[in-house]
Amino acid sequence: MIAHFSRRYTFSASHRLHVDHFSAEQNRVAFGKCNNPHGHGHNYVVQVTVSGPVDPATGMVLNMATLDAAVHTAVLDRFDHRNLNHDPLFAGQTSTTENLCCEIYHLLASILSPVTLRSVRIEETENNFFEYSRTSLAAASHAT
Repeated sequence: MIAHFSRRYTFSASHRLHVDHFSAEQNRVAFGKCNNPHGHGHNYVVQVTVSGPVDPATGMVLNMATLDAAVHTAVLDRFDHRNLNHDPLFAGQTSTTENLCCEIYHLLASILSPVTLRSVRIEETENNFFEYSRTSLAAASHAT
């Protein structure tokens, strides 16, 4: 029996949406107020969903404490109360929440064995949320 387990976490971080090789006007058009030279911040809500067989001894897909430890180490300790633009993950890419979502997925996927990381969802505001999963990548590659 395969089951899914999701858990939510929060962290606060700042960033500036900016592309160095764009002109000031191109950055303004692309990112609007999010291109503020001083940056801006969000209280991100991250939902992590894992999948796997239900352990017959414990009745769980994954112990909650194990997931908490992985997320704290790979995500919260790294990004909470930081400027995302200063993280090496964003040295070559814009610190959009789409990119943040993908990066968090990859950080967690490498350490959550034996369960499968199903998806990472990030709420940036009450109106904006982003989700990434391996199936998202497969669907996108088939669409091209």
